[in-house]
Amino acid sequence: MACNAVARTDVKQHLSLGPHAAPSGYGPSDLQSAYNLPSGGSGQTVAIVDANDDPNAEKDLATYRSQYGLPACTTANGCFKKVDQNGGTSYPTPDSGWAGEISLDVDMVSAACPSCHILLVEANSASMDDLGTAVNRAVSMGAKFVSNSYGGSEDSTDTTSDAQYFNHPGVAITVSSGDSGYGVEYPAASQYVTAVGGTSLQQDSSARGWSETVWGSSAGGEGAGSGCSQYDAKPAWQQDTGCGNRTVADVASVADPATGLAVYDTYQASGWNVYGGTSASSPFIAGVYALAGTPGAGDTPASYPYSHAGALNDVTDGANGSCSPSYLCTAGTGYDGPTGLGTPNGTTAFAP
Repeated sequence: MACNAVARTDVKQHLSLGPHAAPSGYGPSDLQSAYNLPSGGSGQTVAIVDANDDPNAEKDLATYRSQYGLPACTTANGCFKKVDQNGGTSYPTPDSGWAGEISLDVDMVSAACPSCHILLVEANSASMDDLGTAVNRAVSMGAKFVSNSYGGSEDSTDTTSDAQYFNHPGVAITVSSGDSGYGVEYPAASQYVTAVGGTSLQQDSSARGWSETVWGSSAGGEGAGSGCSQYDAKPAWQQDTGCGNRTVADVASVADPATGLAVYDTYQASGWNVYGGTSASSPFIAGVYALAGTPGAGDTPASYPYSHAGALNDVTDGANGSCSPSYLCTAGTGYDGPTGLGTPNGTTAFAP
């Protein structure tokens, strides 16, 4: 598995900011405005599953939250907790790439749901078995919302992984759809998860104040992943007719690094930077699920948006490649592959 974070290299990084300076990239108030998010989420725990250790995760999170006036989220006040995949403190080997991923993930949960608690579960490695064990650990520790910002090629063992790691009724599990344009990654293809695609987000003069297009281009390459799974069965709530198996994605939010997010990371990194990738959209949507309330005990929360499609912003422009049938890679009215049913307009689409 590989992380789905994309860091901008054309933005000057800053360990600290001047008295009247602001970080580049969108911050929490921008995202809360763009997606019409309420306050709330108090008492909910969003788990982040990543590989390797970020030794600076807690202190970097503190800088991000302080910059934007969000309440402190620390081990001491019970808001933040970091564990290894066995639930202990024997953390895996640090890794600068995954540390950037972890910083992006915890910052995006904070932006969506400032009152949520954050549980960071660090897998020993980027193997599906270790990451899957970390997913199970997060659920066993009580998290009802689990974000996974990684993916790899589909293979014939995926349905076994579904049963072992992702079939958790009553838990909203979000997964990044990928950053390489048209094409399907696992575990986004799992029938038990909410596969999260990506958009480019721009402020405009519309009533909403924002507009979105697919992150990607018809030429393919960098962009949100989408398509028809080779191995995973179609869940009952998915009704598109051009793919007999599971179709990716379900919903989306901003992921284009060109319209990216402010992130703070100092582990072998230089502080404030701008990130994108569907690694941004998966933890953000997990935070939106948390704002919407605890899932029903026997539910698969991936089904919720399909019952409330009208409560989403339908993204109708853009593509992430070329394909047939075209809706698997090209936005249009209603469901499409790159953005699914659309992006959050409040929390109605993510509630039981």
